[in-house]
Amino acid sequence: MSLAGISFARYFMLWRQRSFSPVVRDTEVRAYLGVLGLATLLVMSMLLVERVVDDFPSAIRQAAFQVVSVATTTGYATTDYLLWPSFVPVLLLFLGCFVSCAGSTGGGIKMVRVLVLVKVAQRELVRIIHPRVVYPVALGRTIVPPDIIWAVMAFMLIYGGTMVGLTMLMLASGLDVVTAFTAIVACLNNIGPGMGKVGPAGNYAVLSDFQIWLCSAAMLLGRLEMLSVLVLFTPQFWKR
Repeated sequence: MSLAGISFARYFMLWRQRSFSPVVRDTEVRAYLGVLGLATLLVMSMLLVERVVDDFPSAIRQAAFQVVSVATTTGYATTDYLLWPSFVPVLLLFLGCFVSCAGSTGGGIKMVRVLVLVKVAQRELVRIIHPRVVYPVALGRTIVPPDIIWAVMAFMLIYGGTMVGLTMLMLASGLDVVTAFTAIVACLNNIGPGMGKVGPAGNYAVLSDFQIWLCSAAMLLGRLEMLSVLVLFTPQFWKR
């Protein structure tokens, strides 16, 4: 699951160059592995501190599997982690939204977009202090062009608006807020399990037909990264 969360283009470069440098030096891959490792240690620590698991080997195994599975949007679960401290399932759902690398099998907004957003925020903070500073947004040694930055910002705006809109429709259909929100988050990011009625010990069969149609639409939008679907609904697309 961890290997599938890395861009397959990196594996091609690894095979072509007969070197691990394309993978090891990639900013997105390093961030991906770092987040997975840090989240695993954090969940493991909580399991031990809260005495959910008594021994270290079980704690690290349980934590690693749930973190990697949800973060890479694989969707498997070996236990009902909703019974763990409430911080853990929320963290796992959050990880599933962005951890996977672009060009991998994973869903979500992808780690590279998050890195771009973090770099943009960092630049704006520096500009407040030094208004005339030249501070290009860069990932490693590559400077990100302004059009890419605007594309990422537009994607995130559409992503947030889609998530809020679908969640409100789920709430209007009579679903509780936890199940409604996490079901849309899980489907839009292709994670699999959510929380509430659609947690790892449950399934989506408890939802009504209308709610299942909404979740299906969310999965389609998320897997196609929204823009390629939503562009069909713009007037300019149908003009010659």
